[in-house]
Amino acid sequence: MQLTPDDSFNRELAGRVHPANWVNPKPAERYDLVVIGAGTAGLVTAAGAAGLGARVALIERHLMGGDCLNSGCVPSKAILRAARAAADIRAASGLGVAMHGEPRINFAQVMERMRRLRAGLSVHDSAERFRTLGVDVFFGQARFVDSGQAIEVGDQQLHFKKAALCTGARAALPDIPGVAEASVLTNENLFNLTELPRRLAVIGGGPIGCEMAQCFARLGSQVTLFEPSRVLTKDDPDASRIVMEVFRREGVLIRTNTRVESLSRSCPETTVVSRSGREEGHDAFDAVLIATGRAPNVEGLDLEAAGIAYDKHGVTVDDRLRTTNPRVYAAGDICSRFKFTHAADFQARIVIQNALFWGRAKASQLIIPWCTYTSPEVAHVGLLPSDAEQQGIAIDTFIQPLSSVDRAILDNETEGFVKVHVRRGTDRIVGATIVAAHAGEMISEVTLAMRNGIGLKGLASTIHPYPTQADALRKIGDQYNKTRLTPFTQRLLKFLISLGR
Repeated sequence: MQLTPDDSFNRELAGRVHPANWVNPKPAERYDLVVIGAGTAGLVTAAGAAGLGARVALIERHLMGGDCLNSGCVPSKAILRAARAAADIRAASGLGVAMHGEPRINFAQVMERMRRLRAGLSVHDSAERFRTLGVDVFFGQARFVDSGQAIEVGDQQLHFKKAALCTGARAALPDIPGVAEASVLTNENLFNLTELPRRLAVIGGGPIGCEMAQCFARLGSQVTLFEPSRVLTKDDPDASRIVMEVFRREGVLIRTNTRVESLSRSCPETTVVSRSGREEGHDAFDAVLIATGRAPNVEGLDLEAAGIAYDKHGVTVDDRLRTTNPRVYAAGDICSRFKFTHAADFQARIVIQNALFWGRAKASQLIIPWCTYTSPEVAHVGLLPSDAEQQGIAIDTFIQPLSSVDRAILDNETEGFVKVHVRRGTDRIVGATIVAAHAGEMISEVTLAMRNGIGLKGLASTIHPYPTQADALRKIGDQYNKTRLTPFTQRLLKFLISLGR
């Protein structure tokens, strides 16, 4: 990733997460833990281990902070906020607030604000901060030099008792003819833009593709989204349907069940050739964003020298996040099917416990929610009905439409629902999907309930402030309680009431 433009904010960022004048320290005789990769997983592992008294080295070949700070969560959510403001202005007349014409969007200022905020947040991930935490920070390419006893960085060798692979993943370019020559955008260079593409193609309807398609459409681009199936395939189909309906209403041209067959560059345009059934499309765009998946960063590490197995999905780990080399652990996108910052954070905590203290914490015990920050947001935790069917788990499903939640009605945000799945005949929650303006905030209540064995009866008895959209969760609990009111129970209650007269 190259930081452009060369402005004060990017210079501030680089000065913190990869200082030009940084001198690698003299290695200790032996480290308790050597961490490779300074993204979320690596930073949490290094800081946590050092805080517990371990002698720790941290190696980063490029920018500390990883994708989350530099090319993922932080920059994307900064520009999503600007896009949401533009959408709010367009919707203001429906609330009785007079607005005239389209909002005037200064894209250069939107991106400058993002760079300013990113630079400000970088202090938390900076090399200097980690040095003050007692971590030896090395910049350079890490490479195993023998059977897991040492790691080479430049002309130095770092000997260790245990090591943690936290090198993350990168945007994967699909096998589409012409993609290498088309000067495409990925999340790694998208946030370098200073001018808004007039026509933007987004290839891939996963979380990144959906977030950026809606974002750039709201900022003024003519956006076409190409997806071979449906958008958000890992989420509830009803959630996918709502997102597509909102996108179409906001002007995003969605081409689902469509495969991109080739790209051809004829400066300044790129032509996307696509096929849907027998129909072939030829469309010209000013920019093309590829959002079709991630590839693990395993190159250059000489994992074979350390006896560490890996494949196209990443490093092989057991449930305790130990690789095929018992001295080496892994966390984050390099080994996890959950490509989320919060998943990397909690996997790092497992690595600390298991690598340094003979712990037996298991990754399978983590309950990991996720959220796609479209409008409305789509959040999920646990099992989908399709997952439950595959695992032979019988479920009951309770659904609360936002159209019957007072706060959602008052906010004019009624597109969405809360859907909770429980083991059949019980109130034990096994999964949930929320589609709402603040679904990412609401899903944590369900995650907390699942983590601590609180069922729908517990949600029903939890007092929520009125009016809030989260009150939909209490309503779900009430729905469950009503199922317990059988005809026999009703007759019994009626009899008991009569005795009290």
